[in-house]
Amino acid sequence: MNTNELTKIKKLYFTYRDVAQTLGISENAAIVTCSRYVKSGVLLRLKRNLYMNRQKWDYLTVSELYEISNMLQVPSYISLTTAISYYGYSTQIQQDFFESIATNRTVAIEILDIDFNYSKISKGLYYGFIKKENFFIALPEKAILDALYLQFLGRYRLDISSIDMEKIEPEKMQELAAGFPDYFKLYLKRSIKN
Repeated sequence: MNTNELTKIKKLYFTYRDVAQTLGISENAAIVTCSRYVKSGVLLRLKRNLYMNRQKWDYLTVSELYEISNMLQVPSYISLTTAISYYGYSTQIQQDFFESIATNRTVAIEILDIDFNYSKISKGLYYGFIKKENFFIALPEKAILDALYLQFLGRYRLDISSIDMEKIEPEKMQELAAGFPDYFKLYLKRSIKN
C-alpha cells in the first residue's frame, strides 16, 4: 500500500475512518493499517483513534499545537502562562510546553518531546475563554486568574513579577473574578498589589 495516499488527507489530524475512506478499505482494515503505520513511523498516534502524518509534526505552527492541545483533552482551553505569553503580557516564553485548563482531570501528555499539561478546575470556573482561529484560549485576565487560583491551591507556580500588570483591564479582571470563591478574592487582591 502506498503511504503517499495518506497525504491526500488534508485535516490536521484524522481518524481511521478517514484512512478507510482515503485508501478505499474497510474500517477494520484501516484500524490495522493505522496501527502498522504508527509502528513504522508514518503516522503519529495522538490519542485513541486520532492520528496525524508524522512528517507534519515537525512543521506545526503554534496555532496548530494549540488546536492539538484542545483536542487531546476535551473540553479544555489554553490558559495559565501559555496564554499570558500568547497575549504578550509576560516576559516568560515557553517552548515545547503548553498549559491548559480542563474539567475532567489534571494530566500531563508528552508527544515527541512536547508537553501538554492540563490542570483541572471546577466546572463553575470553566469560563472566560474565546475561540481564536481553531483553538480555545483564555482571555488574558482569566489566564491570570486561573494561574493565581491554582497557585492559591498549591497546584501551580506563577511568577507574577514577569507579568505586565499595566496591560490588564481592571474591570474585566473584576468581572471574571466574580465567579471565584470569596476566600480566593482576598488572596487575589494581595497578589495583584504586590
